[in-house]
Amino acid sequence: MPDFGLLETFLWVVKLGSFRMAAERLNTTQPAVSQRIARLERQMGVRLLNRGSRGVSATPVGQQAVVYVEKMIGLHAAMMSEIGDASGMHGVMRLGVAETIVHTWLPQFVKRVNRLYPNLSLEIEVDITPNLSARLLAQEIELAFVVGPLPNSGMHNRVLAEYSIGFLASPLLGLGNGLVTREHLARFPIITFPRKTRPYEAVCELFARPGSPSIRLHASTSLGSVIHMALEGLTVAVVPTASVESELADGRLELLETGLNLTPLTFTASWLASPDMAAVERVAELARQTALSNLVVETAAVAPHVERLPVSLYSKQSRA
Repeated sequence: MPDFGLLETFLWVVKLGSFRMAAERLNTTQPAVSQRIARLERQMGVRLLNRGSRGVSATPVGQQAVVYVEKMIGLHAAMMSEIGDASGMHGVMRLGVAETIVHTWLPQFVKRVNRLYPNLSLEIEVDITPNLSARLLAQEIELAFVVGPLPNSGMHNRVLAEYSIGFLASPLLGLGNGLVTREHLARFPIITFPRKTRPYEAVCELFARPGSPSIRLHASTSLGSVIHMALEGLTVAVVPTASVESELADGRLELLETGLNLTPLTFTASWLASPDMAAVERVAELARQTALSNLVVETAAVAPHVERLPVSLYSKQSRA
């Protein structure tokens, strides 16, 4: 029987249509991938791949082989997930993360990964959800924590948390006493996430209604920059309130009472279906547990006497 690593390499070359991309996915070099494929073809005595200027594709025999290889890798992943030692999970996992998660529970999640899967390395890329979604579909990352659920075919989504978003400002602006009307709010620059993100579109919609005043709407891919400008009294920020818990607690920011409804953001762990996705599912579930425990802690810290219902909450580089 061919070496399992050779079969895995073959499958990723077919799926990605490129020796280079398969090498990146497997954290190895392109010559190493070429050598593995040549060795596999020698062992099986057939040509599995067509190599051409437009890329790599499976031969008719190779297409038959893919069906069996997917089953073998899927069974192996399922077996390791169910009965294997968690410490045996190894390699590099490419993880994309929306920056809201960075400002809430990502550190606790990384601690748990380090403890439960000591042989697994994370390569974390922070970006906005539209960019991370594109990278996930291009299989440049394996798992993403984003504003979801992502609707694409073959996509798996697991709800992590739901965070409300609001208008926040420094006390320097004097907006924290009573209701702030739409007209009064429009006198100040507003800043949120970039175009094509849900917060940006939500703000645009609020001020696009007939009779609404025009606004100066700034955008930034860096949540840290958005928060900093709000702290300096330069803008009113529209961000998930969970990302500024400490600033709200010590009075450096105020949650404004506007009467304007902004739909909460649902964050999901999202990944594409693949034969070896059992490992991805284990990490996604760990993220769900971390988000839920973080939500419970935050709720107790902010309102220990108020009962609230809990809100729902694997190998190279990835803000809402």
